[in-house]
Formats: sequence, structure tokens, C-alpha cells
Amino acid sequence: MVLTPPVVGAVVCGAAWRHVLLVAAWLAGYFALAAGGLWLRSRRRARYRPAVLVYSGVTVVLGGALVVVAPRVVIWAPAFAVALVATLLASARRAERTWVNDVVSVGAASLMAAVAASLGTHPSTGAAWATAGVMFGYFFGTVLYVKTMIRERGRRWVLVASVGYHGALAVASWAVHPALGAVATVLVARAWLVPTKWPGTSAKTVGLCEVAVTVVLAVATWVALG
Repeated sequence: MVLTPPVVGAVVCGAAWRHVLLVAAWLAGYFALAAGGLWLRSRRRARYRPAVLVYSGVTVVLGGALVVVAPRVVIWAPAFAVALVATLLASARRAERTWVNDVVSVGAASLMAAVAASLGTHPSTGAAWATAGVMFGYFFGTVLYVKTMIRERGRRWVLVASVGYHGALAVASWAVHPALGAVATVLVARAWLVPTKWPGTSAKTVGLCEVAVTVVLAVATWVALG
């Protein structure tokens, strides 16, 4: 969820050297946020402070360099600032697994597709937002699916919500492009069959399968929108 949106956004609208700096800054920011969340959840233990300071410093340097070479990227800052504050507040309350925080996290990650697309060699507003929409649609569905397999396993309403969401996603995806529709249809089957037929599947297996599906989705998005 961290890497796919910016990479796909870059490919759809033309990869450029600026994207290397964008991804580097984004990854540093992700590590800084992860370290900051751990620091807050631990009640600000000193042992986690160095990681927060180091990753935050690297993020500032790389982010500053990105602004120098691509000043227009600052227009996205307010949206990410809101997501950052919301996520840190959730960590401070030890509520990082709530539905609201899941939406914020998926939204911020998916928005990176539009950011990357805006820095492409042939930027397109339509393609940028379409790519971000595809990323959000898929990754939020993944949140639902993973909950049915781990934290919310056995809860009927979560399973119904997951299958219903994926069904609606499939309908919308077919309307956009057959490649996306085909992937979304497989996701509907996954959302229903895996939790009901193989509920004991390990978290590791679920994660590895999601990696494979994400790669397929990335290719389908490039075919549909590139």
C-alpha cells in the first residue's frame, strides 16, 4: 500500500527522475510516521526517540529537495498534513486499528498516486484521480478482507460488508475497463470464499497473496489508464 500508488501513478503519467526523489521522501516519511506512532504508543519512551528524529530529519531533507525541483508538489501538503495529524492522534490514543484511521491511512497512500501522476512527463488530471480512485478502491477492500481473516474473523456483518463492497467495486471497475473489471471480479470471489472456506489461513499467507494481487492490479491499472 505504501509503494504501489506512487509507482503506478508515475507509470501511468510518465515516469521521470523526480519520482525517485518522491518515493524516497515518501518512504522516509512513512518510516518517520511509524516510528512516531510507536513512540506515542509507548508513552514517549526515550528508546524510540532517535528513530523519530533520524527519519524525520531525512524526510525534511528529501522533501525539501523535492520541493526545490518540483515546487508544485506543495499543493498536496495540506491534505497530507491533515492525515498526519489524524494518524498521530490515533496512535496517541492507541486507536490506530479503528475504521476511521484505516480510511485515513488508505486515503493518504492512495493520494500518492495522484501526486506521482502530477509529476509525470505527460500529466493528466483525469488519469491522476482515476489512478488514485483505483488504488483507494482496492486497498480499502483489502482492509475489509483482511479484517474478515484476522481481527474481525467470524463476524458476519464484516463479511457481508466486505463481499458487498467488492461486488460494488466490480461493477464500477467493469464500467472503467475490462482489465480492472476482471481483477475486481476475482476479488469478489476472494472476499467470499477465503473467509468462509479457509478461515484458518495464516496471516503470512494472506499477506503474500495480497502482494501477488497488488502486482496484478498495478498492471491492470497501467493497461486501463496508461
